[in-house]
Order: sequence, then structure tokens, then C-alpha cells
Amino acid sequence: MLELRNVTKWYQTAHGRYYVFRDLNFQFPAGSNVGLIGRNGAGKSTLLRMIGGLETPNAGAVVTDASISWPVGLSVGFQSALSGLENVQFVCRVYGATGAEMKRKIAFVREFADIGEYFELPVRTYSSGMRGRVAFGMSMAFDFDIYLVDEAMAAGDPQFRSKAQTLLAERLARSHVILVSHNMAEIRKHCNLVVHVDRGNTVLYEDVEAGIAAYQKPATVADRA
Repeated sequence: MLELRNVTKWYQTAHGRYYVFRDLNFQFPAGSNVGLIGRNGAGKSTLLRMIGGLETPNAGAVVTDASISWPVGLSVGFQSALSGLENVQFVCRVYGATGAEMKRKIAFVREFADIGEYFELPVRTYSSGMRGRVAFGMSMAFDFDIYLVDEAMAAGDPQFRSKAQTLLAERLARSHVILVSHNMAEIRKHCNLVVHVDRGNTVLYEDVEAGIAAYQKPATVADRA
């Protein structure tokens, strides 16, 4: 179960409060792989961060009985003074993975990221693509009921994108995903329903193609105002 109850989220700006969501109520269907789509600035990543616990609503609550990953994407938070290895070790301790289990997870991330000696160098020396490799591998090293993925497969070379697609498909054999992507091929491949985020509202489409069509519909003059 994953439910948004009267969620309001705003940010303070020089011109006052900017509201992303006001009194949003929504329940994600259980057992589904959800494509979260919408135009830039619609609030998709903000919603994902709230679901993942990286941000809190200004009012209302995100209620769930599922284990949920942190949002996997290139903006994932690393301690930049630590190496990739040390960041993985830290996350392992947070999630109670010690001893032999920690070693297995480190080996998994090291092999998946495939960044050679950089794995033991400070993250501040990494390119954005290298950060993405370590971040994606680190998330997939842990078992969650729901994985949150935010454009994590959009960057990197074709080999990495193929590896990421394959690994995500393997995880979805026993778990589920909420996937933010502007790549509709990814949405079609991994998701069985779509949630369209538009002007502070969420609309559920059980027909993936209908949701994609709503997202791709040209904006009217009123929409752009």
C-alpha cells in the first residue's frame, strides 16, 4: 500500500510560496509498475523524493507499508569526500548489511559500476556518468518492495543503459517500480500503468498508451499561461 493523503508541497521563493501540490490525494494500485510521466517542472521528481523520504510534505502524509528505495538517479546524494566504496559501506551499515553480506553487496556494486580504480577514489573526482553507475548499482544491491527510478537509465553509454535495463527487469521479477522517464520506450517496457502529473494533479491511466497520449498532447494557450 502506498497512499498520498492531503499532501501539500511548496517551496519559498523571492515572490512567495510556489506550490507544487495542494491537498493531493492519491493511492498507487498495489502490485503495479508505475510510469510517472509529465512535462518538465510538473513535480514528478518532487513527488518521488517525498515517496522516498528525502523530502517531507508541508502538510499531509505519504503512507505506506512497503519497503521503498531512495530515488535512483544522477542527482542521488553522495558524500563527495568519500570514495564510491566508502559510500557503499555507509549505506550497507544504514540498512544493517554487515560482514559477508556487506562484502557481497560491495562486490556487486563494484562489478556493475565497472569504473576501475575510481571506485576507491573520492566521489568528487567522478563524472556524472560514473556517479550514475555507482548509484544505480548501489540501489539494486538491496531488496526493496518498490524501486524509485528517476531518469537513471537516460545517461551513460549504450552498454551501461543495456546493463541497467536488464538489471531492472531482473529486480521486477519479484519487486515493483515507480519510474520517472521521458523515454516512452522505457515506460512501455517496464510499466503496466501510467500516472500523469500535470499542474499539481495526478491522473491514473490503466491503459499505458492512453496515458502516454495524454502526456504528449500539445499544450493549449491556456496550458501555457
